[in-house]
Parts: sequence; structure tokens; C-alpha cells
Amino acid sequence: MDKETLFQKFVTFTTAVHEVTHELTKGIKPDDITPVQYSILEYIAVSQPVTLSEISDCKDISMPNTSREIKKLTEKNLCEKYSDDEDRRKQLIRLSEAGQTLMDGAFQRIGGRFLDRIKDASPEELADIEHALDVLQSKVFY
Repeated sequence: MDKETLFQKFVTFTTAVHEVTHELTKGIKPDDITPVQYSILEYIAVSQPVTLSEISDCKDISMPNTSREIKKLTEKNLCEKYSDDEDRRKQLIRLSEAGQTLMDGAFQRIGGRFLDRIKDASPEELADIEHALDVLQSKVFY
């Protein structure tokens, strides 16, 4: 397969990933947080601890807006800032206990929807899916 064809398949795949992610997460976000705030919490949950600049870069949000959203999430007791032990000037962000509980519940619901999507896959297909995810993670999404 030539690289252009492979790239087109990748574009189709990433579009499908966004569509399935939307389906899996629809209705998961609590009403008292915005979609941007939920997205930030999701990122913190899988990458913590993180810095403001990492959130800003990954979510494509300006630093002032990222700071403002983190302040709101901190006020809602969903995340917390703390100083890095090795560099006291560096501020790290992690989920608070309430934030971790919220995201654990969200991921549990998303996981249930995911398992429902793959419920008819054979053991061989599940192994193929796992292998494909491992390859994508190590070669494309590193």
C-alpha cells in the first residue's frame, strides 16, 4: 500500500474515532460543568499530573483561558494545583478526590458503552483489536 492511500485511511479512521468518541461520551458530562471543562478533566484524568501549558497545548486553548478554566474547576473542587517537589516554581494539576470520583464514574459509563459495542466480537477479533490499538499507540499516537 502506498503512503498516500495509508494516509487517507488514517484520515477516515481519525474521523471515525471522533464520531465514536462523541457517541460513547454523549450525556456523560455533568450539567454544572461546560464541555471545555469536561474535556480538561478528561485530559487530566488520563495524564495527571499535568501543567497548565500541557493542557493549553493539548486542548488548543490559550494560556489565559486555560488558567481561568482551571480556576473554575478548582473552585468546584474537581482539581487542585500543587508545587512540584523538585522545582517549587512549577505548578502541577491533578484531580481532587471529588474530581477523581466524577471521572471514575464517567469512565465506567463510557466503558460500559464500549463493551456493548464490542459484545459480538469473537476472542480472535478482540485480540486483533488489542493488537491494532497497541500498534497505533506505539507507532502513531506516541
